[in-house]
Amino acid sequence: MLMNSGKSPPTLTHRGGLILLANPSFGPPDFFVYDDRLGTYTAPAFRYSDTLKAIKGLNDQVMADEGSVDIGDVEGMRSYQKEAIRQWSSNAYRGIVVLPTAAGKTHIGLAAMSRLKCSTLVVAPTIELVRQWKDRIERTFGVKVGMLGGGEKDILPITVSTFDSAYLMAESLGNRFRFLLVDEVHHLASEQFRQIALMFAAPYRLGLTATLERPDKLHETLSEPMGGKIFEMGYEELSDYLANFRIVRIPVDLSPEEQAEYDENRRVFLTYLRRHRFSMRGPWDFERFIMSSWNPEGREALLAWRRSREIAFNAEAKIDNVRYVLSRHPEDKTLIFSEDTETAYMISKEFLFPAITYLTPAKERKEYLDMFRSGQVRAISSSRVLDEGIDVPDASVAVVISGSGSSRQFRQRLGRILRPASGKNSTLYEIVAKGTSEFHTSSRRRKGVPVGTPDSEKN
Repeated sequence: MLMNSGKSPPTLTHRGGLILLANPSFGPPDFFVYDDRLGTYTAPAFRYSDTLKAIKGLNDQVMADEGSVDIGDVEGMRSYQKEAIRQWSSNAYRGIVVLPTAAGKTHIGLAAMSRLKCSTLVVAPTIELVRQWKDRIERTFGVKVGMLGGGEKDILPITVSTFDSAYLMAESLGNRFRFLLVDEVHHLASEQFRQIALMFAAPYRLGLTATLERPDKLHETLSEPMGGKIFEMGYEELSDYLANFRIVRIPVDLSPEEQAEYDENRRVFLTYLRRHRFSMRGPWDFERFIMSSWNPEGREALLAWRRSREIAFNAEAKIDNVRYVLSRHPEDKTLIFSEDTETAYMISKEFLFPAITYLTPAKERKEYLDMFRSGQVRAISSSRVLDEGIDVPDASVAVVISGSGSSRQFRQRLGRILRPASGKNSTLYEIVAKGTSEFHTSSRRRKGVPVGTPDSEKN
């Protein structure tokens, strides 16, 4: 710990996402650099708590908030939620908690707020999720909550914000909140949004996510500013707290016409890969392929890959099997997931229930989810928009018509049907085209995901 023996104590202030250190007697900690333009030592604002530990007798003028907030305690904590809070507290109130969808991450966030009882900024990726946090906090603690995003700019001791708004206002708000709570924290690892973690001085931090690891490995950049992963549990360990479930794969045949067209497009695609010695072992390889498609041959290969994918994803037989699943669960609330918007609307039109896509206005989306919650409609068709970032009402059946090879996406979709209820048994159906690359995609996204009760197939 650095000591100061000069007449003027070292003074720490905040400016535009930085902390500024004046009058350091023996040199600042090594994470500070001297800024000739400002004429003082500076460090990213997230180093605020490290600086408090490193320098004794500091004249601290960083935070501009009022400190404490009057909120109550949170009851009804499960054993693993209590352990997550304990681990977070032991890590100087910093860190990332990884739990499956439906395991109660929001409840952990509320408990953390209750533990600190200080000014708090809750950041979430979508406006729907931000509004859900606002509603949940107000109902839990009986306080008015400010909001940034969706046309609102109301800053209060407890405020919720979209990632975009928090990023745009980081310079001016960086010293207004002592607790930074980030939902779906894996999104924070992007080059732009990571500035939120760096530019806010909040000494207390908590990240929540169902799947922290990203294919690009950028999640590793969150370790220092957020405090690292401090707690993780998977579906297997939480079986007592989640609905019983099983995963059923339903293989379907392409029609002769579909198979012929699929085979021809795969031939064009694979011939190009072999000719140019491309391997497809990971996302970087696929990016190399995309970058090579500027020439006519590469463009033809890219279009052939897209068309073969469309044929597998939208096989005519899949519609009959959606009908089969719905007939087996006439009273169960069902979510039908596809990879593209066109398929979501096609399913909606075929079975006469709502579709929610990125094109669905927020008001209409809320109406559909309310109807689903109340039982006015028993099924919703959706593209990727319901994978995460939206609080979907309880369902017990999910049908995956098409999807990526991402285990993150698969876990999110599975989590939509795992909220516990008395006597509840949930089923996720994968409808997969036989004789296509979709089977490999299905196996890839299942890696590390338990099947619940033994997997079965309908032939």
